[in-house]
Amino acid sequence: MHEFLDHCTYPLPMAIAHRGYSARYPENTMAAFSAAVDLGYRILETDVHATADGMLVTFHDSVLDRLTDHTGRVADLSSHALRKVLVEGKEPIPLFSELLASWPELRFIIDPKEDNAVEPLYQVLKQTRSWDRVCIGSFSGKRLRWLREQAGLKLCTSAGPMEVALLRLASLGVPVPSIAADCVQVPLRRYGVRIVDRSFVSAAAARRLPVQVWTVNEGEVMNWLLDIGVDGIMSDEAELLKDVFMQRDLWHN
Repeated sequence: MHEFLDHCTYPLPMAIAHRGYSARYPENTMAAFSAAVDLGYRILETDVHATADGMLVTFHDSVLDRLTDHTGRVADLSSHALRKVLVEGKEPIPLFSELLASWPELRFIIDPKEDNAVEPLYQVLKQTRSWDRVCIGSFSGKRLRWLREQAGLKLCTSAGPMEVALLRLASLGVPVPSIAADCVQVPLRRYGVRIVDRSFVSAAAARRLPVQVWTVNEGEVMNWLLDIGVDGIMSDEAELLKDVFMQRDLWHN
């Protein structure tokens, strides 16, 4: 097991704040992350993009239009120019390095949203020696392969799309090859197809792959997932997820 997965409450499931406390605060901002930390979260999920000058910022979209008072691509602006941009007109866009420095005791699940973010992410992790504190997930198998090749066993990575598909087939009894991942981070459904059920979790457990499910914002679904044995839940609703964990005596920080 990678050190990232051997977290402070292991073997209890992970409670993960998705983009910080994003149901109440502007997502992927220091305000959202701080609010989750204040609730007691020790594992945060975030997304990263590279700026025109090669800096990493915590932001989900490739363009600024949906979330900010500006327009245009993140990759076309310098980190200096992005300092003037406010998420929901309220909060600045943080540098990823700010998160690592602000909470050196926390763990982070990171999704590099575009190819140009992969090498800067690797360099930040290398320079800060944060290998035990991060896990990388991505919809791009190419990005995951590059990071695995560069970092080797130092880096925790989640399963890519093809690996998730193989695991789903394995859960249906189809023989599949081994999966080069440390864990599985998946939604309940993808393109209308059910991914997570008891057989999927069992197939992952047989391969020693913890299953973390995103993005779950309903208490009933959180409880069902814990009933079938998932190893982590990511939610925008940080207080609700904490309440569910506390009711089941799973919350420890």
